Amino acid sequence: MSHDPPSAARALRILHTESSCGWGGQEIRILTEAAGMIARGHQVTILACPDSNIHKAALQRGIPVVAVPIFKKRLGALWAMRRYLARHAQDFDVINTHSSTDAWLVALAGLSVYGMPPVVRTRHVSTAINNSPFTRWLYLEATRHIVTTGEQLRQTLHRDNGYPLARMVSIPTGIDLDRYRPGDRAARRAGLGLPERPTLGIVATLRSWKGHGDLLPVWARLRERFADWQLVICGDGPQRDNLERQVAELGIADSVRFVGNREDVEQWLQAFDLFTLPSYGNEGVPQGLMQAMASGLPVVSTTVGAIAEAVVDGESGFLVAPRELDQIEAALARLMGDAGLREQMAASALTRAQARFGSDHMLDAMTEVFRAAIKAGA
Repeated sequence: MSHDPPSAARALRILHTESSCGWGGQEIRILTEAAGMIARGHQVTILACPDSNIHKAALQRGIPVVAVPIFKKRLGALWAMRRYLARHAQDFDVINTHSSTDAWLVALAGLSVYGMPPVVRTRHVSTAINNSPFTRWLYLEATRHIVTTGEQLRQTLHRDNGYPLARMVSIPTGIDLDRYRPGDRAARRAGLGLPERPTLGIVATLRSWKGHGDLLPVWARLRERFADWQLVICGDGPQRDNLERQVAELGIADSVRFVGNREDVEQWLQAFDLFTLPSYGNEGVPQGLMQAMASGLPVVSTTVGAIAEAVVDGESGFLVAPRELDQIEAALARLMGDAGLREQMAASALTRAQARFGSDHMLDAMTEVFRAAIKAGA
């Protein structure tokens, strides 16, 4: 179905800025949104660091991308941003910033650039924001509108920072429901070279707060009761060496498999029986969790960030307090030991994902935000 055709409303010219060189849900959302907007007839450019993962991925996906050295809050980066905006600001109708560094660089560089378009800031994570006058200026003066990836994040900014609710909107990340769907688990496991065993999976960047380090000792205890199960860890990141060392120390290497970052992540999700994400910080609504639900998987996760906006506790999975290893173990054990309950929760997860997680919702809402920001600045 076509949405927001350019014939009905003028096509937008959007610039996304991203200073992060890492890889995770934030970068994937930017790329997904950019590709979706381009498919609708809008013009989109991503400005990113030369050696960043998002720069490489944009090139691979045919999304226009410009390399500018904006990794750190330094004078050189500020000058590079100002030089780019001085030449190209009037080529865009709106700028969407995503990380702290690029948000500051755009705001400060824009002070001396003629014809700056309005700025929309997307907040992807739940980390706290300080209440300094400078930060308030960044969010409430230099930025026209704030987008959060979950309603809980929006409410927290209002409660803790006093940001007006009218200046913020929650727009959850959308995923490609045609890509993420249930499959034949046995066939998938065979195709991926996995043993034909019940499988618990996690898809997340290997960062500390994603909770892999909490999951592994839980898994060591669970395998004593569920010896036929295996754990598959999809993703890569700075904690990989530490996690592999932890697996060896716990003596569970025979039941744990690290498979790294996967372009075919949907196939791995189809190979799982159960999904977990024991995060303890910095979350909006994690994409891996939404992808799992769209793949028809029950989930065990935590109450961090806006996760509860995706998972209905007791229906599509179980939510537990972060870093409470006994609670994580109990929830996983309940599902690992009850195939009927897994199937019941899987059906609920799939229904919820199909109703709420499609990318069209995100694209429609972001288009409205961009048009409102442009209109307010006219």
